[in-house]
Amino acid sequence: MSGVSIFIQTLNEEKNLPGLLDSVAWADDVVVLDSLSTDATETICRERGARFFARAYDGRGPHQNWAMENIDFKHPWVFYLDADERMTDELREEITAIAADPDETRVAFYCGRKNYFMGKWLKHAMPPGHIMRFFKPPHIRFERLANPVPIVDGEIGYLREHFLHDNFSKGIGEWLERHNRYSTYEATETMRALAEQPVRLRNLFAADAMTRRLELKNLSFRMPGRPWLKFLYMYFLKLGFLDGRPGLTYCRLQAMYEYQICLKVREMQRAQAEGSQPPPRHGR
Repeated sequence: MSGVSIFIQTLNEEKNLPGLLDSVAWADDVVVLDSLSTDATETICRERGARFFARAYDGRGPHQNWAMENIDFKHPWVFYLDADERMTDELREEITAIAADPDETRVAFYCGRKNYFMGKWLKHAMPPGHIMRFFKPPHIRFERLANPVPIVDGEIGYLREHFLHDNFSKGIGEWLERHNRYSTYEATETMRALAEQPVRLRNLFAADAMTRRLELKNLSFRMPGRPWLKFLYMYFLKLGFLDGRPGLTYCRLQAMYEYQICLKVREMQRAQAEGSQPPPRHGR
């Protein structure tokens, strides 16, 4: 027994699923939460022995919370992966060792990932970072419609090893289509943050890296020229230029994504302002 359940979210992932399922073939509990796929996703999952659940997608945070509250995972520890991601042997060894340790007091772990584009690891333009992927379900919930923020009841940790991520496995067109949806979610979250989350500058100097990152993001919502700032930050400050042409292309795509968010925020602000004004009076 592995002592770790694998949790996967899918939407029309017949292309990516076989490789992912191969990478977690060691696990004796693989659980898939699908968003009403219309391809062979369900067939592949069931043929490979995965437990399959389906529901309409209502944002990443709510979707994941539904799983935490309604799925009975076989093991206390769960590792979450998307279909375009792959487990490594080194990471498997690390998480199964944690799951087998009866003295472990931490209830959730951040994990990094190696992101690939155009056949190259984006070591600088898209460094591994910290993503909440290994946890005990009763101790965690998620907020936000996109890029969810984990709310953990208990002590957290950071894994040494990384998993692999091919963010463009279905091509540039699918990435653009997906990020058009994501930009709507991000614009909605930006509007909420502007209204409800004041900047707390002291968090920029917090000991926890994730706290600093989230506050920097909150601050960025209020800064002008966000697309340009994002490009300059990724390409120059984070040394994305060292990743060659893939790095330049990726940084430009991210700046374009940020521009989509800004445009949608402005559109929402205009609609909000017009909705709060009395209707115009028309002459005879």
